[in-house]
Amino acid sequence: MAEFVRLELEGPVATIRLERPPANALSRQVSDELRDSVVEAGRRDDVRAVVVWGGPKTFAAGADLKEVAQLSRGDVRPVVSALGDALTLLEEMPKVTIAAIEGYCLGGGCELALACDFRFAARDATLGQPEIALGIIPGAGGTQRLPRLVGLARARDLIYSGRRIGADDALAMGLVDRVSPSGKVREEATEAALRYANGPTLALAAAKEALNAAALGELRRGLGVERDAFVGLFDTADQKEGVAAFLEKREPRFTGR
Repeated sequence: MAEFVRLELEGPVATIRLERPPANALSRQVSDELRDSVVEAGRRDDVRAVVVWGGPKTFAAGADLKEVAQLSRGDVRPVVSALGDALTLLEEMPKVTIAAIEGYCLGGGCELALACDFRFAARDATLGQPEIALGIIPGAGGTQRLPRLVGLARARDLIYSGRRIGADDALAMGLVDRVSPSGKVREEATEAALRYANGPTLALAAAKEALNAAALGELRRGLGVERDAFVGLFDTADQKEGVAAFLEKREPRFTGR
């Protein structure tokens, strides 16, 4: 039985539930369990739409930096690939998927939300791709999916600066599709998912496949470029300093090496 990711059914809607307190940090185990839940939801005939939810406090605050701090360049590729491959399976699932975002949705958590068809955020949610502060870049699809949603200029701003934004700003730029009252986002996401689940799911699956083909273009090639660049940043002095500074709760001192 999975320890940190569960598949919960409520009628024809499945919820992929992350539950790794306190912040749903995305370790290798979480990525593997996420992939298994995505595969199961995709193959089950009784699942007709999917909500991805991290609980009432945090969607997912990013990678498990205690785990990342121990990884060399050779070690990190299978770790980031595990998350990236799970998100590609989620994006390609022939069912409508909605991320229900509460609390922090950062780094790999934001990349998880980007792989869903829709993103509903609580009004007090916080989103961002802060990897640059660690001396790295998003490695599980953020550099590829974010510009397709918000445009290249806004994606550059968010990724280059690593800044975090609130739900209203995310809605204004197209990063999220709906802002819900705090405590209501899962309920509203499930209601929307149920409408899709009760709809013509074969047609919806066909529409999703066609729209992905139009919008994503050379996504797989881009994901390969991103992953190689992400892996190449490990073992650099800036990457080690960035992660160390985060864990030590201080400002990093980057040297460009």
